[in-house]
Amino acid sequence: MKVVTAEEMKALEESAIQEVGIPSIILMEHAGKSLAMKCMGLMAQKNCRQRVWVFIGKGNNGGDGLVAVRHLVNANVEVRVILLCDPSDLRGDSKINFEIVRNYSLEKLVYLDDLDIGAMEKDIRSDDLVIDAIYGTGFKATAMGIDGAVIRFLSHQQGMVISADLPSGMEANSGRVNGPCVKADFTLTFGLPKLGMFRDPDSAYCGEIEVVDISLPKALVESFDIKCKLITAEWANSHLPKRRRDSHKGDYGHVFVVGGSSGMTGAVVLASRAALVSGAGLVTAGVPASLQDILEIKLTEVMTKPLPEIQAGDFSQSAGKIILKFLEKASVFVLGPGMGVQRSGKDLLNEMLPQVRIPMVIDADGLNLIAEITKERKDFLRQLMAPLVLTPHPGEMARLTGISIEVIEEDRVNLASKFAKQWGCVVVLKGAHTIVANPDGKVRINTTGNAGMATAGTGDVLAGIIGALIGQGMEVFDAAGLGVYLHGRAGEIAVKTKGMMSVTAGDIIQHLSDSLMESKDSC
Repeated sequence: MKVVTAEEMKALEESAIQEVGIPSIILMEHAGKSLAMKCMGLMAQKNCRQRVWVFIGKGNNGGDGLVAVRHLVNANVEVRVILLCDPSDLRGDSKINFEIVRNYSLEKLVYLDDLDIGAMEKDIRSDDLVIDAIYGTGFKATAMGIDGAVIRFLSHQQGMVISADLPSGMEANSGRVNGPCVKADFTLTFGLPKLGMFRDPDSAYCGEIEVVDISLPKALVESFDIKCKLITAEWANSHLPKRRRDSHKGDYGHVFVVGGSSGMTGAVVLASRAALVSGAGLVTAGVPASLQDILEIKLTEVMTKPLPEIQAGDFSQSAGKIILKFLEKASVFVLGPGMGVQRSGKDLLNEMLPQVRIPMVIDADGLNLIAEITKERKDFLRQLMAPLVLTPHPGEMARLTGISIEVIEEDRVNLASKFAKQWGCVVVLKGAHTIVANPDGKVRINTTGNAGMATAGTGDVLAGIIGALIGQGMEVFDAAGLGVYLHGRAGEIAVKTKGMMSVTAGDIIQHLSDSLMESKDSC
């Protein structure tokens, strides 16, 4: 599913109006009716007739709210309408819908001049429903004056809140909340989801997001060159690798995982196990020679490869020749989990990586070592010949780019896309709503996962999953997208049994099979 900026959404709607001939008031009708239907659906769940408060701004978002009022009144719902502007400020379709609503002679239609927030606060009950139709995609900066006061009030009131298109007070493109913002239980976003809804931590203001069809022609939406998309269950299901009945293990790739150091063998174990559970035909773990016995005990189905070390647990630069020779029979190279950041490791990567020709997934200390290399060789990543996936968390991204974590978190989508182009590789910027960016400008935003996954080793698991999918023949961009989806979905399943605080990386591996089976059964 495509994710749009405010400008892209406006262009889509204008094309629907001007080229297809759909009147703008029809688009508003579909949007507003969806708000009313959501309220009635929630009432049906509780099997009661609740009051609905509708807060109306002066833009098209307010017009959506006015359409909702009409449908609710026609369904005999008790409605309270709060107009946060002078009626003369309304324009176009919003004005038309206001005149219709005014002709309904509502018992409760409060205008701006009569607004008493204190009295309203006492009047709204905890079981009332509230429609927030104050600001839409055109909002920027900070809600001020009476709008700001009402939004601040709504952000603390107890009734269930449904926001129209996005919560009032949130910017559509950046997702920034610079002042008061409605905390919605549900956000019904019209036509397509908006980019800012997936910027954390402010995405929490959206509550549960539902995308509403407003009758934009499918062919028109598909014709627009929109680079950003959501990774949905439907997309994941359609991309899951299939297996032939007459296949054998050699058909599903040989993943070579290289990493580990003293005290950090667990990272290689997690990546290797994750690769195996994710469908890899063969997995070999390459570790400093003194650590091989440990891995032989921890791993059963995974093969091990001892590699030269300069001292116990630290890779030697001479390991490069052996690794490159082994890669001749491997399908994909997963590098970095638990590797450590010794100078010898930096020298190893500096010499070896430009000679690799099979796809690579670089994670953890592999990224930290590359960050050191690029201080001296700024074009190092561009010189690599193999298809490449980098999987940094924000701290690792900061080291790779020289940009602060705070700035990265402010602009995750654009920065991931910028550096994917600059480095010529796929960038998986981990975190809530993980970003997967391709060098050609395409971006995917993940929709699975939860805070329970914020624990040691989950990144190693993700690297193994992506490596396994590449080994099974997937393009690196698609493998990265499917990998983050399956990883997050396994985390969601794990939380159901372990709780948010107790999930471990091993639990995610344990539930990868559930995630894969769920996707397979949906195909």
